[in-house]
Amino acid sequence: MDFIYFLIELLTNTKEVLFQLFQQYGTYIYVILFLIIFVETGLVLMPFLPGDSLLFTAGLMCAQHTGLDIYILIGLLSLAAILGDNVNYFIGRYASDRMLSVKFKGKQVVKQQWLDDVQHYFEKYGTKTIIIARFMPIVRTITPFASGIGHMKYRTFLPYDIFGGIFWVSSISLAGYFLGLIPVVENNLEKIILGIVFVSVLPMIIKIIQVKLNKKNP
Repeated sequence: MDFIYFLIELLTNTKEVLFQLFQQYGTYIYVILFLIIFVETGLVLMPFLPGDSLLFTAGLMCAQHTGLDIYILIGLLSLAAILGDNVNYFIGRYASDRMLSVKFKGKQVVKQQWLDDVQHYFEKYGTKTIIIARFMPIVRTITPFASGIGHMKYRTFLPYDIFGGIFWVSSISLAGYFLGLIPVVENNLEKIILGIVFVSVLPMIIKIIQVKLNKKNP
């Protein structure tokens, strides 16, 4: 229950929780931030952790002369994001080879056609998806897993994943670093963070609406 309470607090009061953790653990918060980003990107069952808001707040903390260094932060959390995605990718590769053998009441739970469709999608759109998905909560956790299921070539996946991970971490962290101390931003940080999340999921919302409209108007 304590862990669930911590996750809820982290999601709803990211700034307060991170500052409390810093007061309690000092620079060891680097390790905590690393683990949160790694778990959010590396475990497909944990897509709800606050990646964007956490990066923005961590960048702000670096700007407030807390002893945290923005360059160390970006380096460590970029590594966490890249390693997490790679773990998720190989979990997907491992799972795809076993999904076809899973049956319920004598019927396959996952059909070969579904896996073929996923593979076709990532062959056609995979490279763009890997980068764009970094800025979309939930989707960024599912994408590397789906890339593995779709057997996207690892030599194609890796460079785009590295670029996407560094770009995501550095852009959001630097936004917090340079903008977080502006009074209007600092006084409305929770609203800013919600805005970041909304902007992140907006492309997904637009795409869902487009798909529904296309179905109604074939």
